[in-house]
Amino acid sequence: MAQDELDLPRMLARVERGIAARLAAALKTAGSTVEEWRVISLLADGAGHTMTEIAEFALLPAPTLTKVIDRLVSAGLVFRRVDEADRRRVLAFLSEHGRETADRLTAAIETEWRGVQDAVGQEELALLRVLLTRMSARLA
Repeated sequence: MAQDELDLPRMLARVERGIAARLAAALKTAGSTVEEWRVISLLADGAGHTMTEIAEFALLPAPTLTKVIDRLVSAGLVFRRVDEADRRRVLAFLSEHGRETADRLTAAIETEWRGVQDAVGQEELALLRVLLTRMSARLA
């Protein structure tokens, strides 16, 4: 296997870390973390989600997600409710304060993302999205 092929995982990690660092800095200024943002952004759809769904979306192991949800509940951003369709499940929702926070965090993320687009280029990002989507589907 060629060295260039072996270097691809490192390059992917480097790009991910670079983007994550920029987003983390923007979110920190807005008073949040990347993990909290991922949870809040999913819950912003208003549908209510199980912990399993949230963990998969937020790319978090269950124990870490529980801590994140507990912090968000303590901050009054999220609340839990028993699922009416299946009383064994608990769903998480954004509170009104959580929705306001989601709007504020979305604005911070969008501003930072425009900086990423300016640095990398929209066409390159669109191509990267297509390629990563294909790779993700094939590796799943």
